[in-house]
Amino acid sequence: MSLDALDWRLMNDWQRALPLVPRPFQVIADHHHTTEDQILDRLQTLLDTGAISRVGATCRPNTLAASTLAAVAAPEDQIDEIAKIINAQEGVNHSYERENKWNIWFVATGPTRAFVNDILARITAETGLRVLDLRLRRPFNVDLGFALDGSNALPAPRVFTDDIEIEEGDRALMQALSDGLPLTPTPFATLAERLGQTETAIIERVRTLAEAGILSRIGLIVRHRALGWRANAMCVFVVPPDRIEACGTALTKVQGVTLCYERRAEPDVWPYTLYCMIHGRSRSETLDVLTQARVAAGMVNFEYRILFSTRCFRQRGALIDVASETPNGN
Repeated sequence: MSLDALDWRLMNDWQRALPLVPRPFQVIADHHHTTEDQILDRLQTLLDTGAISRVGATCRPNTLAASTLAAVAAPEDQIDEIAKIINAQEGVNHSYERENKWNIWFVATGPTRAFVNDILARITAETGLRVLDLRLRRPFNVDLGFALDGSNALPAPRVFTDDIEIEEGDRALMQALSDGLPLTPTPFATLAERLGQTETAIIERVRTLAEAGILSRIGLIVRHRALGWRANAMCVFVVPPDRIEACGTALTKVQGVTLCYERRAEPDVWPYTLYCMIHGRSRSETLDVLTQARVAAGMVNFEYRILFSTRCFRQRGALIDVASETPNGN
């Protein structure tokens, strides 16, 4: 994959900042002193080569849709077979092999919790394996935007406290944004036509959802493994309940920690409650960040595990609205 300075600037600078205007790619072009056509061509190439998965949005978990992180302990000689069964389920949008007895990890999403429960039940029935259902309790940082140039140049994830009433059409809108905007000069007009609304109404609703935190970010969704961040690890900790908030908040401030959240434990087999993701280009880099994170968050005495990802089976946008799901979100 051959990338030049403009490609890197696009992927670094526009992960959280797609302009919410009728011609967003013209605004980006003006910023980089080039043309709208050039920006659209570059974005299409980044999409075609797998550097980005889409220009679109991520939805804050368990707002417009339900989701959970889940895992199975697949026999080593059946990992590929079981991964296919898991990925055949509608609503499984992320799945990875990780270095642990619990070796296949996936995210199941859907419009309701019952929908997600059905996914897990089918996987149990078809594989004969126990499925860990590690539901989100509290997010500290869930938008996965981080600086690709090694700096802290990206704005910090916003803290959202506003509650808004979900309107008819919000799920269809968020499904379209999760699948990805069309790479056209007027993407919101194209989306509005498809959803039977006006361009102005679409842009204003996207802005409202973003300001309320329902839409956690809108911009370029980067495929980090394709860009060299291959030593990625999920780190899990056993943290006393009265320390989780302080530790989680501290973890979000450590450069290199890209996700952080509290999840429900399954005490008999999986006692871990605080999770973070570290994206690194080498195992040593990732381990260094983990050491810094444990010190910064005051967790050096807490039990932990580090689960390096060895394979990505699937990475695509979440399933939010079954009726409006489109096949191009990958």
